[in-house]
Amino acid sequence: MFDHIWFWNPRMGEKTRKGKRCRVLKRGKRNSIMVELEDGEIVIASRYSIRKAPPTFRNSENLFTQHS
Repeated sequence: MFDHIWFWNPRMGEKTRKGKRCRVLKRGKRNSIMVELEDGEIVIASRYSIRKAPPTFRNSENLFTQHS
């Protein structure tokens, strides 16, 4: 279950990961985490690099659409 979103912008020469879903595999010392992205890439990063993803809804409709 990919329940987090990558939050940081890339540094020069890195791929853009911002906004991609990911999951935490392990939490380490010194504020580090091992993260797996949806494409299967595994990254070691700071805990500040990810945010909790908003809850997904079973209904695919947008919350802001008006029902008649």
